[in-house]
Amino acid sequence: MAQVNIRIDDELKARADALLEELGLNMTTAFNMFIRQTVRQGGIPFEITTKIDPFYSKSNMEVLRQSIQEANEGKLNAHELIEE
Repeated sequence: MAQVNIRIDDELKARADALLEELGLNMTTAFNMFIRQTVRQGGIPFEITTKIDPFYSKSNMEVLRQSIQEANEGKLNAHELIEE
């Protein structure tokens, strides 16, 4: 069996390890899954792009921060959902 060594930022590795543990995986298993899918699909198994999800845009993040602040300050109004 071949051995592969990679370098990764310490904080990124810690975050990935924590997430993978929640999923019942370790880094080796996750990497093997990624490589198998790459081979099966004949390429990277997800879109690689410089596009930013609009959810994370500066304007939306500001709205979210403001909403969280208002919620913490008890300034929210209850609204009824009306489905038609």
